[in-house]
Amino acid sequence: MDLRIGVNLMPPLWVSGPVRSGPALMAHRARLFSRMAEAGLDHVMVGDHVMFHGGVGNDGLTDAASVVTATDELDVYLAVYLMVLRHPLLVARQILTVAQFAPGRLCLGLGIGGDDRREVTACGVDPKTRGRRMDESLGLVRRLLAGETVTHAGEFFTLDEARVHPTPEQPIPLVVGGRSDAALRRAGRLGDGWLGIWTSPERCTAAVNAVEAHGADAGRTGVAWRHGMTFWCGFGTDRAEARQRVAPAMAGLYQTPFENFERYVPHGSPEQVAEFVRPFVEAGCTTLNFIPFAGSDEAGIDAVAEIRTLLS
Repeated sequence: MDLRIGVNLMPPLWVSGPVRSGPALMAHRARLFSRMAEAGLDHVMVGDHVMFHGGVGNDGLTDAASVVTATDELDVYLAVYLMVLRHPLLVARQILTVAQFAPGRLCLGLGIGGDDRREVTACGVDPKTRGRRMDESLGLVRRLLAGETVTHAGEFFTLDEARVHPTPEQPIPLVVGGRSDAALRRAGRLGDGWLGIWTSPERCTAAVNAVEAHGADAGRTGVAWRHGMTFWCGFGTDRAEARQRVAPAMAGLYQTPFENFERYVPHGSPEQVAEFVRPFVEAGCTTLNFIPFAGSDEAGIDAVAEIRTLLS
C-alpha cells in the first residue's frame, strides 16, 4: 500500500504560538517545509475557513498556492475545503490556477461545513441546503475541470456555456469528507475517495465499504480510491503531557469540551499514536493527515515522521 502522510501547520498559524506575518511567516514555514521533506513526509495539509468561531480562518486555495510555490518537494492536501460556500465556476478557476503552479501536487478534501453555522449563513448559504448545494456544485466542478463547456440550470446555479482552460495536466483528486449517509453517497458517486475525522476504525471500515458500493451502483469502475483520515493528536513524554498539549487547543477552537473529542484524538508517544492509527490503515485509508501538538513545531513534525516509520 502506498501510504501518504502529511502534517497540518495549523497550530502555529491559528491556535497556538506567536502570530506571524510577512517575511517572518514565510521564513518560519520554509524551515518547517524543509524539515518535513527531510523527514520523508509527503504533503502539507492546509485547512479552510472563512470566519470560524469568532473570525478565525484562512482561505484554503490561497494557502495551497503559497505552499506549492514555497516548496518543490512537498505536495499539498487541502482539507476540508468548504466548496459549498463558493460559486463552482470560481472554484474551478482557482483550482486550475493552483494546479498550474504544481501539476499533480494538489489534492482537495471537500466538506459542507456546519461546525459553526454562522460561518455558513454569513456567506449567504442556507445551512439546510448545504448537501444539495454541494452535490450540484461538485458535479459542475468535475465537469469544468474535465474541460467541458457547461450549460446548466439547477436549483442553485445557472451556467451558460461556461468553460475554464487550460485543462489540468493531471487529474486533481476531489475527496469528499463527512460522516452522514449523504456524504458517503456523495463520495461514492462524485468523489475520488472519502476523508474521515473523529470516527472509530469500525465506522471507518463501514464508510469505506459504503462509498465504494455507492460508486459501483453509479456504474463507476476503475476508480483509484483515495480514502483517508485526519487526526488531531498530542505528543509528550507521557499521555498526560500529550493530552495537555492538544486538549486546550481543540477546546478553544471548537468552543466545546475536549472530552467530546477525546476518544478520537490519539495522544502519547509516537508509538502509542501509531498503534491508534494502524487500524485505519488496515481499513483502507491510504492518506493520513496529522494536526500535531508537541513541544515545538519541529518536534511535531519529527513525531509524525516516526509514525510513518512505525507504520511502514
